[in-house]
Amino acid sequence: MKFEDLLSEINGFGRFQKMVLCINFFGRFSLACHFLLGNFIAVIPSHHCSTSSLDADEIFENLTREERLTVSIPVQDDGTPASCHMFSYPQFHLLSNSSSPSEVAVVQCQNGWEYDNSTFISTLATQWDLVCDKRALSRLTTTIFFIGVMFGAAAFGSLSAMFGRKPMLLVSYMLGMGFGLCSAFSSSFIMFAVLRFFTGFTITGSVIISTILNVEWVSIEHRKLVGVIDSLSWTFAFMSFPLVAYLIRDWRWLTVAISLPTVTAIITWWWVPESARWLIANGRVDKAHYYLHKCAVMNRKKEIIVSIKPENLAKIIVTDRGNRKYSYLDLVRTPKMRKLALLTGITWFAVATVAYGISFNISSFGLNRYLTQFVYGAIEIPAKLSIYYLLDKFGRRITQAGSLLFVGISLMINIFIPKGEMVRTVIAVLGKGCSATSFGTVILYSSELYPTVVRQNGMGYNSFVARLGVSVAPLILLSDDVWSYFSQVILSSLGLSAAFVAYLLPETRGRCLPETIEDVEGIRYKINPFPLKNCLSTWR
Repeated sequence: MKFEDLLSEINGFGRFQKMVLCINFFGRFSLACHFLLGNFIAVIPSHHCSTSSLDADEIFENLTREERLTVSIPVQDDGTPASCHMFSYPQFHLLSNSSSPSEVAVVQCQNGWEYDNSTFISTLATQWDLVCDKRALSRLTTTIFFIGVMFGAAAFGSLSAMFGRKPMLLVSYMLGMGFGLCSAFSSSFIMFAVLRFFTGFTITGSVIISTILNVEWVSIEHRKLVGVIDSLSWTFAFMSFPLVAYLIRDWRWLTVAISLPTVTAIITWWWVPESARWLIANGRVDKAHYYLHKCAVMNRKKEIIVSIKPENLAKIIVTDRGNRKYSYLDLVRTPKMRKLALLTGITWFAVATVAYGISFNISSFGLNRYLTQFVYGAIEIPAKLSIYYLLDKFGRRITQAGSLLFVGISLMINIFIPKGEMVRTVIAVLGKGCSATSFGTVILYSSELYPTVVRQNGMGYNSFVARLGVSVAPLILLSDDVWSYFSQVILSSLGLSAAFVAYLLPETRGRCLPETIEDVEGIRYKINPFPLKNCLSTWR
């Protein structure tokens, strides 16, 4: 008997699976909010040099704020005060003559900056003066966070394959919340950057582990539904986070506010089951029988599991694992696994880079920052609900390649449309929706492609590559300083190239999850001369 057959008999999408799905759904809230935190705490508000150094003798006492700025700060071409320079001494003659002569000496800010606090009470920039020549440091915090996420994905992918899904999920929850709270009370920028790295490193384990748990506990026919619901957890957080950020305008308390909900995830962790597939593959059949029994009882199928003894479970999954420990090297030891790792890695890199390249660029959307973030989240609802239909109608491969193709095309079209045009906004929203579809699809698709013995390693590797792409996304946006459309050219090219790569992946619709590397390589018949019905190698 195949594991899928047993799972179907005890109801592959009963109350037990819905409980697991619900727990993991809300357990991701903090993670998703941390991913977008930089959009609000790393903002650099309008600023200009502090004029206190020019008012040593209180000569500005009778001047209005506007008059003080006029005699102290040079005016830029757009009519706003310069952000990084000031006059070396007060220019009182400008009160009667608004023109600023070019020969007047200007210097860099001498005594700090004054910030516009009308939108944000406090940000990283206002806390540590990350402006002018330090301006890039504010954006760098996002890259540092995702570098942590990148290495954390690889680490937790390997650790959960060695020690199990459930214990490492708890480790991710507790350490992620701990580092997140500590970062909110950083006393220096260096301290904050280091803690953000470790927050990303530890918190990312929750998403890759919970995704695997969701997929490994449901039957084949419900995997696409679970994939859609799974991805909607991000949408829920993306839509809720702008409201939280709108109500809390201080970067420290905003960081605390999105870290604390992990307490709920830690409490509900006690009801999360270990993966029965992983337990069987690792020879722990008694524990696997325990969780399968709980599943059957909750799904009201107790009579079925009673007839199955723990020792019978060892025969369900044919594997050469024994005492062998699988590692990331097993992703490249055999030809078809190498091909799989290469293709999924390129696809994940492009999907993540394009998706977050769009998400991080909310300031150019033409709307209020909070409204923009909400719109970006709201468009994901129809985009991700469409996945359920698309995966059933066209399959995983066509949906993945097609969504990437449309993202690339939308980004390319907007290069030729002037900023400020309504049609540009509409196309941008459609592009964001397609990127959400591609992200929702690739998570489910990849979890179906990798065999059980290295599935967590495979997802860890893919998440590592994806976070590399997300780390690069803020740097790609900086290229707009060279040419205002440069970042869109890069993101569009990535989307179009990845569409071709994704089309080279095999279809997994209606197939059993591969259990061993031999399943992927198509040589399982050498171990078991009797092929399993509807469970042929994915790569044949």
